[in-house]
Amino acid sequence: MTRVLIVEDDDRLRRTLAINLQARRHEVHTAADGGTGLELAATIHPDLVILDLGLPDMDGVEMVSLLRRRSAVPVIILSARDAEATKVAALDAGADDYVTKPFGMEELLARMRAAVRRATPEDLAHVETPTLSIDLRAKRVLRDGLEVRLTPTEWHLLEALVRSPGRLVPGRELLRQVWGPSYGEETNYLRVYMAQLRRKLEELPASPRHLITEPGLGYRFEL
Repeated sequence: MTRVLIVEDDDRLRRTLAINLQARRHEVHTAADGGTGLELAATIHPDLVILDLGLPDMDGVEMVSLLRRRSAVPVIILSARDAEATKVAALDAGADDYVTKPFGMEELLARMRAAVRRATPEDLAHVETPTLSIDLRAKRVLRDGLEVRLTPTEWHLLEALVRSPGRLVPGRELLRQVWGPSYGEETNYLRVYMAQLRRKLEELPASPRHLITEPGLGYRFEL
């Protein structure tokens, strides 16, 4: 359930990439230009960005620089430009990897896995409690040894809490992390999705051990 943002102006390639990644259970968002891509990146908080350099409204290197001002999200450049100077400029701007077109889908998938893996600190990659096993890299949750299927929104809410175990995360911060910067007052969203997570992950949803509500303040994930 990696959340991937594809910024590519070639309609056919953009659709092909989206179809292939969705078939592998990734959550995919697409943009045909840099401006839309930046807006989406600020709204959906992707786990990975796949970016073409030849965008109609800005150069891809410029977009990498703009992304880096606000986020550490892994960025993979996907471009037909193979000059060494171009690659160096993109990597120096903050890109994590550079794949030249044409490319093999399996190679791209392997590079995606590596980029996401590097972006997840080792000490937060795997969280264990007596009943839960949460693998942030594999986007996988086990409860009492059995896999639990979460929706993308449920997963991103859980991930936002698990990355800061024991810390009170204000409701507004969670809303913006999971739903986007224009959200902050929709506390009913949090109540609904936290209730869903508790039903799936807690032994006693009415008396949660891990997904804790601090009334009027926010939420905590306790180990």
